[in-house]
Amino acid sequence: MTLKQKFFTVWVFFVINMKRLFRDKLALFFTFLFPLIFLFVFGGLNSGTKSVDFKVAVINRSEAPFAKEFVKELGKNKAFKIDESVTTFEQANELMGRSELDATIELPPSFGHPVKGQGHPSGQAIVRYTQNSEQAAQTLMSVLQAQLQSINVHLVHTDTPLSAVPERLNERSLTSFDYAFTGLLGFAILGAGIFGPINVFPELKKMGILRRLHTTPIRVWQYFLSVMFGNAVSGLMSLAVMFVVAVAVFDLNVVGNYFELSLFLIFGIIMILGIGLAIGGWASNERQAAPLANLIVFPMMFLTGTFFPRFLMPDWLQGITTFIPLTPVIDGARMIATEGKHLIDLGPQLGIMAVWLIIVYALAFRVFRWE
Repeated sequence: MTLKQKFFTVWVFFVINMKRLFRDKLALFFTFLFPLIFLFVFGGLNSGTKSVDFKVAVINRSEAPFAKEFVKELGKNKAFKIDESVTTFEQANELMGRSELDATIELPPSFGHPVKGQGHPSGQAIVRYTQNSEQAAQTLMSVLQAQLQSINVHLVHTDTPLSAVPERLNERSLTSFDYAFTGLLGFAILGAGIFGPINVFPELKKMGILRRLHTTPIRVWQYFLSVMFGNAVSGLMSLAVMFVVAVAVFDLNVVGNYFELSLFLIFGIIMILGIGLAIGGWASNERQAAPLANLIVFPMMFLTGTFFPRFLMPDWLQGITTFIPLTPVIDGARMIATEGKHLIDLGPQLGIMAVWLIIVYALAFRVFRWE
């Protein structure tokens, strides 16, 4: 058999695998729709910038005109959402106990009355909160203090020898969704690379198709190559759909080069696919494949930055998870997409992926069984 004939065989089985994918509704769901479900869930949680507001009750016990004007101005502040139905401490305490209010702002009778001999109003607003809303109350205090300080500046002139001024950087602004998106890409790659082969191979063995193929001149490398191309194409199509939805619905910003990002993701799909080929090629049936796949997939989902950033982990765990196969894929994609890095800048990530590529495919060839 000539080299041209060998690769023609690869092409034939590639076409067969693609047709099988698009005829299998379950495979289509897990390849295309399942990652989109996670995209919408995490997109809704991370997209855009969200304004922070506090639900509070204001109990004004002062008769001073300044106090009434202060309550009115407080209602105009978008940081405060005032529940006007609360008029007593009993109501406020009950709502705070059920976490339906973040805090209660009390203006005592002395609040807003002029200071003797000075003519300007004074007083202290009391912020009451419970233990379960302590963090929100501390932030609320900072916002309230800033508003009172701006009033103080107009009432009493004071020199300010030390201050801070803002300066905007001429850099592209990214949202939290832009950073979370690459983790979702990693999840999609995980599904396409591992769950595809472990669902198909045991089924083909059960039906006796692989046993019959074994009697033909086809070699393992030809069959693996056809499966690899098929999963790489379908995986890239799934990622392309995710990109289109992310850009159209969640206004995704990609700083880096799309072509370099695509090449990197293809390499990542092929590398992760080796794990699926090893599991699916070794397992005789679904009962063997599923537990082993879950044992490998779940640590990669939760320790590689797929759903949760790795910087939240202890330093020793970050060091260990650096070498998990999916970690360099997510890290590299994030560096290209959010930092504008090029492939030449991803030496460590590409090095780890290359080592894993050799290991998983050597193992896949070693343990593959036709039946």
